Amino acid sequence: MTAFRTLDDLGETSGKRALVRVDLNVPMADGAVTDDTRLRAHVPTITELSDAGAKVLLLAHFGRPKGEYRPEFSLRQVVPALEAVLGREVTFMERPSEDAIANLPNGSIVVVENSRFAPGEEKNDPEMAKAIASFGDFYVNDAFSVSHRAHVTTEGLTHHLPAYAGRAMEAELKALQAALGDPEHPVAAVVGGAKVSTKLAVLEHLVTKVDHLIIGGGMANTFLAARGVGVGKSLCEHDLADTAGAILEAADAADCTVHLPYDVVVANEFAANPPTRTVNVHEVAADEMILDVGPSAVEALADVLKTCRTLVWNGPLGAFETPPFDTATVALAQTAAALTHEGSLVSVAGGGDTVAALNHAGVADDFTFVSTAGGAFLEWMEGKELPGVAALGA
Repeated sequence: MTAFRTLDDLGETSGKRALVRVDLNVPMADGAVTDDTRLRAHVPTITELSDAGAKVLLLAHFGRPKGEYRPEFSLRQVVPALEAVLGREVTFMERPSEDAIANLPNGSIVVVENSRFAPGEEKNDPEMAKAIASFGDFYVNDAFSVSHRAHVTTEGLTHHLPAYAGRAMEAELKALQAALGDPEHPVAAVVGGAKVSTKLAVLEHLVTKVDHLIIGGGMANTFLAARGVGVGKSLCEHDLADTAGAILEAADAADCTVHLPYDVVVANEFAANPPTRTVNVHEVAADEMILDVGPSAVEALADVLKTCRTLVWNGPLGAFETPPFDTATVALAQTAAALTHEGSLVSVAGGGDTVAALNHAGVADDFTFVSTAGGAFLEWMEGKELPGVAALGA
């Protein structure tokens, strides 16, 4: 991973103008923020800069306004929740100006209106980048979750201002480096989710990087079918059988052991608490669907994790939102958390479903690092260079 500058590399900042890219794209209902996780992640960076006397101008997007002003996507509505997590006053600025910024007291914190209201933001328009950069003395990216996009506020500004990683970005990059960049082996990866097609590039990259690849969720059914196992009416991408077979061959060539479930929990319908049975994968009836990994397989997977030093996790093992098909995910997550707690495992997880699953299991705080990034985390797992991260290169 490219070396990058952090806030530790900043000199005197009192009175200077900091343009800070943050992620304020939080869920809302009835005009109130329903989950402030992303806001809390930025508290260390914002308060550190503010306490050092910088004028902190927060740049962010909200929703998908597609380059035009839409009041329902105004960042004004996020300000009260941000003030609550920071414990200090936050000003809202619809349109920055030299005079308005000059009149701010040192240490001020300002939310600038939704960057995606401007059509040039997502086009990474050089003129827009130059104009916004004129309001700052330096740039800080604290939003890994949007750094897979080459936008004005994630990449364009770095061509005009000295660029630094904020504390949340720094923590994320260090965790990812420890997980796949330069990990301690053996390394295991848990990859779950509904479809192989959404994570093809992830799987293809991981087999060259990890020692154990644990495949769960609906995508495991596609791999089972590729091996000639009947999966009944389970979610399965039969048209990707050849692709799944090629990934299994690539894993063999790379000396990566792929773990597929050998016992599974099945039901005739996908509903909460239906009649279920646990069977060997070769005993799935034509009218049944696989909805979770079975207990014997989970126990074997737990034994695998006990031999590993590093774990990367993306996606649940079963249909965890619907009981009792959360059992395998919860059990293996608790094993990973216990191993992390005792110091034998570095565990890094990411992706929306993954965060929800780990919270559901009550172990999110016990993992070494849990990323709230979705697309950026997946692209990192694919081995792609993220424009917003590459732009921070020292």
